[in-house]
Amino acid sequence: MPLTGTLINVAAVLLGTLLGTLLGDRLPERIRETVMNALGLVVLVVGTDGALAAFRPPLSTLTRASVVIVLASVLVGGVIGELLRIEDRLDGVGQALKRRFASGEGPRHARFTEGFFVASLVFCVGPLAILGSIQDGLRGDFQLLAIKSLLDGFAALAFASALGWGVGFSAITVLAYQGGISLGASAVAGAFTPEVVAGLTAAGGILILGIGLRLLELKQVRVGNLLPALVIAPVAVAIVQALH
Repeated sequence: MPLTGTLINVAAVLLGTLLGTLLGDRLPERIRETVMNALGLVVLVVGTDGALAAFRPPLSTLTRASVVIVLASVLVGGVIGELLRIEDRLDGVGQALKRRFASGEGPRHARFTEGFFVASLVFCVGPLAILGSIQDGLRGDFQLLAIKSLLDGFAALAFASALGWGVGFSAITVLAYQGGISLGASAVAGAFTPEVVAGLTAAGGILILGIGLRLLELKQVRVGNLLPALVIAPVAVAIVQALH
């Protein structure tokens, strides 16, 4: 079944969210604040590691302008995102889910949308999500997604302990994104060369850095409006690769 790995991933996110929410309700505010700060720091490290893909092979060996490609992709993506008001639209989706499934007041309910958005981006950006989904779709090999599921489960627990139930709804995003790649794996597998995946990872890393800044409440970066970069960067790398 081509969706086995994705379904395992979805189950891990939901289980982690359940355990994290139950645990978070029993934690004092000071501990939840410390958990949030720890999450922010870890997300910054993950984002930095991803963004550095622009400086490492195979992308750096493809062209000396690899950093420029990633930078331009994020800048152009940001302009497009602002024009389309993607962040506002995503916030609207989160608010609609909140009204439907999370009644109540208080800071945890107020962070429902943040949990949904942050978790969706963190769980879906990265080479494991892409390569794992392709392997699952082509060969039924869900080993990479099983590893990712374990990581995402613990991450969901940590996120949900601080942000609440909104994290669980990122499972919808995971199902749509990874499931779509798995189902269309035979058509897209050839497009995701190591260089293209590196370009996507580098652009995604920059967006995850923005998430880290939001979690630490240092800067409310409108990461949603940067999402077009996740399409522009791999396409730009593919074009450069074709020209070589």
